[in-house]
Amino acid sequence: MIRTVGAGLTLALLLAAAAVLAPPPAHAATWETLINGSSFADRNALMAEWNFRYPWGSDHNGSARMYASATDNNHVYLSPSGQLNIKATRTTGNEGNSSADPYLPIRYHSGAIHAKDQVLVNDQFPNYEVRGEFQAPSARGTWPAFWLTGANSWPPESDILEYKGDARNWFNTYDGSWESTIVGVSNPGAWHEYRVWIAKVNATDVDIHYYLDGQWKGQHRGSNFVGKRMWLIINLQMEGSSGSPGPSAETFYRARNVVMGRTRA
Repeated sequence: MIRTVGAGLTLALLLAAAAVLAPPPAHAATWETLINGSSFADRNALMAEWNFRYPWGSDHNGSARMYASATDNNHVYLSPSGQLNIKATRTTGNEGNSSADPYLPIRYHSGAIHAKDQVLVNDQFPNYEVRGEFQAPSARGTWPAFWLTGANSWPPESDILEYKGDARNWFNTYDGSWESTIVGVSNPGAWHEYRVWIAKVNATDVDIHYYLDGQWKGQHRGSNFVGKRMWLIINLQMEGSSGSPGPSAETFYRARNVVMGRTRA
């Protein structure tokens, strides 16, 4: 699913913008776009680029269970404007506990998607960019995320968007210990762009640069990220680290213009 970059987003401009962040490639590179920003245009485009739920199934570390499929549009659906909508609803029956640590009681139905393309930083692909625009809930008990996590092992992890029950975004990197840059955001429920640039710096490590609305917010060193495949996930989890009780009304998390690209050395 490799595509050339579109008009107005040339490799020269991308590398010029990145020059202040990381050393340039040792020799000429080409830019490849893996997800081009139009994957939420319609259901066929969505299913061409994304899989439903988490890579490992329906449960994770909160009290929401993920429900979505090719025929189930109740919790993951699209708007005609090219917008992804994820809806969390409070349940009434006893569905037992999540199958993932810390095994919280399931109190919500929600949604998640993960990209079919993976991030894999190595000598061939030394730089990656992942970005998107989001309207994120931030009330107590709401836990939206836009993040990368190891496909075959954990760590690595990079959280590009994560709200945990208040109006602060957590840019996190996990490589065996956590490094966090926590940024207050004015009105997370309005559209904001969240972006990460990942650059290989040696045989094992990367530098990770986090941005909010085009403004650089922090740099983390990701140890032992090189050669580790990572999933890209968009999900609306509930409660857990965002507090409880969560809301009784429907909760919405919206995304548009999600892009993934890389340089090929």
